[in-house]
Amino acid sequence: MYEGVVQDLIDELGQLPGVGPKSAQRIAFHLLQADAADVRRLAEVLIEVKARVKFCSVCFNVSEDEQCRICRDPRRDPSVLCVVEEYKDVVAIERTREFRGRYHVLGGAISPIEGIGPEQLHVTELMTRLADGAIEEIILATDPNLEGEATATYLTRMLRPLGLRVTRLASGLPVGGDLEYADEVTLGRAFAGRRSADA
Repeated sequence: MYEGVVQDLIDELGQLPGVGPKSAQRIAFHLLQADAADVRRLAEVLIEVKARVKFCSVCFNVSEDEQCRICRDPRRDPSVLCVVEEYKDVVAIERTREFRGRYHVLGGAISPIEGIGPEQLHVTELMTRLADGAIEEIILATDPNLEGEATATYLTRMLRPLGLRVTRLASGLPVGGDLEYADEVTLGRAFAGRRSADA
C-alpha cells in the first residue's frame, strides 16, 4: 500500500477492465514519471470523451452526433442488419470490409448469472427498428460463447415468426490452427458448417 493520492490512482486504475493490481501499479508509476504536459493531455482527452461521446439513437454504436457515421451513410444496405453485443464488435467487423449493411448494438449478452436478461439489452429497440419492414435479413453476430449462444437463440425465437431471414456467423477452425488443439464444440461446428470444396 502506498500513501494517499498514489494509492488512490492505483485503486482507480485497477477498476479498469483487464487491469490487475500489478498493471495498475505499473501504469500509475509510468504516469508519475511522465511529463506533466503528457499527463494533462491524457486527463483532458478523458474528460472530453466523456463529455462528447454518446450512443447512436438508432443503433447504439458510439458516436459524437445523434446518429453514428454508419447509420448516416446512404451507401450502406438498409435491408441487412448485423446484431452485435458491443460497439467494439462493430469495429472488428468493419475492419474486415466484408459487411456493407447496418448494425444494432445490444449492449451486452444474456447472462442469468450476472443478472442480465433481455430487458437489460436493446432488444425492444431492435424490434421497433423492424416495424417498418425495410430489413430483410438479420445477421446474429454474438460471441461464440455460452452467453452469446443464449442471446442468439433468444433472438432467433423472437425473429423467426416475423418472416425475416435470420442468419448466424459461421464458426469453426481458425486459419493456421491445428486439429489436435481444437475443442469439441469448435470442431463440431466446423463439421456442421462445412461447405463444398469446389474451387
